[in-house]
Amino acid sequence: MKSSLEPGLTRTATYMTTLDMRARQLEKDVFSTPAMVGLMERTCVDLTEPHLDPDEQTVGIHVDIYHLAPTKIGQSVTVNAEILEVKENKIRYSVSAENDQGVKIGAGKHRRAVINTRRFGGA
Repeated sequence: MKSSLEPGLTRTATYMTTLDMRARQLEKDVFSTPAMVGLMERTCVDLTEPHLDPDEQTVGIHVDIYHLAPTKIGQSVTVNAEILEVKENKIRYSVSAENDQGVKIGAGKHRRAVINTRRFGGA
């Protein structure tokens, strides 16, 4: 990890919801919780990646996310991520999301671990 990886770094990204992000058990086309969590993780990865060494990546190790309000498929979702703590190879983030109507749809914490890709998975 580079010394630039530190608490206070933030990233905001906006994504368009698509049919493959829908909650399939519902009759209406509504944005699913797993898709929201996936976009939150993606934003954390994109935030962290520039601060890693060439043979490093991050893997998710914990999520504690609340899905607070529905969003229709076709709306955009803006995700905010902030690094709260870097301790050894573990990173803790605060994450939140709102839809294009300004409604807060999700919030919580996420943790990722920095791994060496040459040693990861025994390959």
